[in-house]
Amino acid sequence: MLTFLLIQTAPSRRRFYRVDVVYNLFGEYSVVREWGQAGRKGRHMLVWFSNLRDACLAAERWRRRAQRRGYTAQGARA
Repeated sequence: MLTFLLIQTAPSRRRFYRVDVVYNLFGEYSVVREWGQAGRKGRHMLVWFSNLRDACLAAERWRRRAQRRGYTAQGARA
């Protein structure tokens, strides 16, 4: 549904942070966050929400937090 991809470029490494809002099979919305070093398997976390509004607000909050830590937006997809 909604995807934010953020990249952090540092001289020693490239890191990524991705936030997805998806509709799951149980009629709820999930926010999936994935992060790690580019080119390697990253870590992920899944959080469930009962409505789309709360899921989008949480995804936006995590995106802003990542940008404060130096990640820059590479794209957003709806």
